[in-house]
Amino acid sequence: MIQTLNTLSSKCSVPLSSSYVTDLNRRRKLKVGYPKYDAFLKHNNKSHVGDLVPPLVEENNDFVVEGVNTLMMNSSNSDRDEESYDEEKMNGGNDDGEEEGEKDVIDVRELGNSLQSVKTVKDVEEVLKDKGDLPLQVYSTIIRWFGKEKRVESAMVLFDWMKKRKIETNGSFAPNLFIYNCMLGVVKQCENFAEMEDILNEMAQDGISYNVATYNTLMAIYIEKAEGEKALDMFKEIDRNGLTPSPVSYSQVIQAYRRMEDGNGALSFFIEFREKYKQGEIGKDDDGENWEKEFKKLERFTVRVCYQIMRCWLVSSENKSSNVLRFLINMDNAGIQLTRAELERLVWACTREDHYIVVKELYIRIREKYDKISLSVCNHTIWLLGKAKKWWAALEVYENLLDKGPQPNNLSHELVMSHFKFLLSAGKRRGFWKWCVKLLNKMEEKGLKPGSNEWNTVLIACSKASESLAAVQIFRRMVENGVKPTIISYGALLSALEKGKLYDEAFRVWDHMLKVGVKPNVYNYTIMASIYTAQGNFSRVDTIIKEMVTSGIEITTVTYNAIISSSARNGMSSAAYEWFHRMKVQNIAPNEVTYEMLIEALANDGKPRLAYELYLRARNEGLVLALKAYDAILKSAKTHGATIDVGEVNHDRKELHRKRICCNNCVT
Repeated sequence: MIQTLNTLSSKCSVPLSSSYVTDLNRRRKLKVGYPKYDAFLKHNNKSHVGDLVPPLVEENNDFVVEGVNTLMMNSSNSDRDEESYDEEKMNGGNDDGEEEGEKDVIDVRELGNSLQSVKTVKDVEEVLKDKGDLPLQVYSTIIRWFGKEKRVESAMVLFDWMKKRKIETNGSFAPNLFIYNCMLGVVKQCENFAEMEDILNEMAQDGISYNVATYNTLMAIYIEKAEGEKALDMFKEIDRNGLTPSPVSYSQVIQAYRRMEDGNGALSFFIEFREKYKQGEIGKDDDGENWEKEFKKLERFTVRVCYQIMRCWLVSSENKSSNVLRFLINMDNAGIQLTRAELERLVWACTREDHYIVVKELYIRIREKYDKISLSVCNHTIWLLGKAKKWWAALEVYENLLDKGPQPNNLSHELVMSHFKFLLSAGKRRGFWKWCVKLLNKMEEKGLKPGSNEWNTVLIACSKASESLAAVQIFRRMVENGVKPTIISYGALLSALEKGKLYDEAFRVWDHMLKVGVKPNVYNYTIMASIYTAQGNFSRVDTIIKEMVTSGIEITTVTYNAIISSSARNGMSSAAYEWFHRMKVQNIAPNEVTYEMLIEALANDGKPRLAYELYLRARNEGLVLALKAYDAILKSAKTHGATIDVGEVNHDRKELHRKRICCNNCVT
């Protein structure tokens, strides 16, 4: 009798009695039978989708029949189930018995272990010399185990021995279709594809036709070889040869499209399969398959493959965003939807700036179709939209977090704050003070607390736009919100007040700044020097300069330029000229701004000759002045009847104009 097997220590035995066939026929009449040889091939959960392809769901891989665990095979190959049944019928049904009490049995585990080390046909003969004639299913079981253990050499040697036995027995013992299918399975599992053609040639010579399991195995081999088109050709041959595809056949086609990254091909194939299934064309032959269950598995597998293909597109070095968007629409039209988990994993696959349109679409789909969304996915979406400079779209995602959940975390705040900072900086550079104020208001509306950097950015924008009143209001809001003003805050406010000629307010801010212990920097001192200059209070200007020296602050060209410019704007050209000489005495080199402001002030004050002398000095120092300085000299000389050599001035003016035209052409 056949003893119980398991993968650890139990034995599977095969009767050796020469009278077992006659005995079995007698027992059939008595309706008493022995366990089948294919007991160690049957699976307790017959599954097709996922055979020879990655499984859709992790399943128990132990093979159990009538409470008997198998010896070696834990493959999920459902085609083997069909083959075992067919092989049993070919071998005469339950033809493995022995008289009760007979003790001659063979340990298939021990036999497999003995054969796994064979190197030649003679080695096989040595192992099997005392075993007698064993059923082919014993050899198919061992070959399958060799495939699982990646022992292709052992399988090939055993196969060669079987071919030798065929010759010796004049064909009474020969490999059958199931043996050949097992050998193809070994080729696939061991990825030893070079042996495939030899095995197929042997089948052709023996006149053995393929069955569905053969085609399925060949399809799997071609898929592993990245020859998807050939795998699809094998599927077409199934129908041409009058065979009915199994669930495995359909799943192999989907997998072939997966390897080719042809999402539309996989989708079209499934749609065609679905229509045939609904019309009753599939499963009409009552082939024993649970097609309702297999249809659901194949549908889920198709969705999985569609997800995998889109992910491949997203991680590709090329920009395939349009492919993903079109494919999502095609899936919608086909009535096939990704799960929330798959949509979120696709969001994570979006990392390039040009993926922003995909990540936005995926985010919208998750929000519309599912009640929940991962906070990490929302944060990733905010990050990518900001990276692509789609800050307002990123802000919408943040607003959804506040309105719909999940509640934003510290990372969410940091990401949105970084976007606000960028927008504020852009507004500051361009002087869009109103835009900056609106952004600041938006931050407060959404529960984001602006820091000193954000307040200072808005203050600087107001200062650049000479919006004194707006700067004062922002400064007050800053203090009211508990944010301590910095030296930059005071500097921006002083600059705005100076531009608005609100000198008294500027003095109060200055006194408050000193009172709270904020030490002025060169920028603050320069602004105050400019304010005192505008008032004509040069004694206070001298005091500012001395304080700067005492405080160890280096006096630069910028400070003197502010004094000279303020003098020029207020019609005090003589004072501007005096501070120019003081600048030279202090060995502080004037720049283009210094000369341009002073020349323009002198020219407007009716001193074209002195302005002209300064122009010549600037030219000798290698400085290139703006056109308005030349125009001011010419206009003043003409108005006041001064005689100057305008030839040089006009020459320089034309030369500068020519250089600027050349520069513009180069840029264009």
